[in-house]
Amino acid sequence: MDADTLKVVGDIPDTPRVHGVAIAPDLGRGFTSNGGADTVTIFDLKTLKALGTVKTGKAPDGIIFDSFSKRVFALNGRSQDATAINAADGSVVGTFAVGGKPETAVTDGAGHLYLNIEDKGELIEIDTQTLTVLHRWPMPGCKEPTGLAMDQKNRLLFSTCQSKRMEVVSADSGKVIATPSIGEGPDAAGFDPETQLIFSSNEVGTLTVIHEDSPTKFRVVDHVKTKDSARTMALDLKTHKIFLPAADVEEIPGEMVPKVNPGTFVILVMEK
Repeated sequence: MDADTLKVVGDIPDTPRVHGVAIAPDLGRGFTSNGGADTVTIFDLKTLKALGTVKTGKAPDGIIFDSFSKRVFALNGRSQDATAINAADGSVVGTFAVGGKPETAVTDGAGHLYLNIEDKGELIEIDTQTLTVLHRWPMPGCKEPTGLAMDQKNRLLFSTCQSKRMEVVSADSGKVIATPSIGEGPDAAGFDPETQLIFSSNEVGTLTVIHEDSPTKFRVVDHVKTKDSARTMALDLKTHKIFLPAADVEEIPGEMVPKVNPGTFVILVMEK
């Protein structure tokens, strides 16, 4: 899809309750995590046709492609584990426990996966070849970490917390370096290495923008108004645009997921 025209070019079948999408551009494949079916759907990037379905753990949520190992990792919230899939042939390499509810992951391009553990307030480091947990770092001031981004050059992790702060963590030592303030209800995070800007999309209808002045100094630039419910985002590193899906929603008593009012779905496009 052309990011400048934003037109619908097709649908991918058999993807109940999709939570995330991972792209393996060199292989021409995409992968969706289907939380309603405990599966990952593999699809062709050009035709959007489904190529196959892979069984995962329970309720896969976040999903990411690791270019180093050529594996896709589905993060299974209900079974508290992750499923590693060979991106080339769709075979399951293994499913391994992560010691809590996994939320979002990033990779460093050198064989390491970093993962937020939402219910424990932890960051963990995983070897993408051996599927073993190398480090487990507590973040005492970070309530329910959700979004995660990385400055690969400076080896910094940016974790968004429901305690309205971002924890900047060393990917080598696990040390918390800074805790800039962000908006309420964050879900996603992004980092643009060219502009040195870090982003947190927040459910209350704001996009927090933070500048990395140096690897040890971080400055909140703005809390840009977006739209209530715009808590998920995608960052285009080529155009530096940010895309935020949103809709008018209603909270339903006893339900965790709010009701989306029909016909209100939009994608906000933010640019400098």
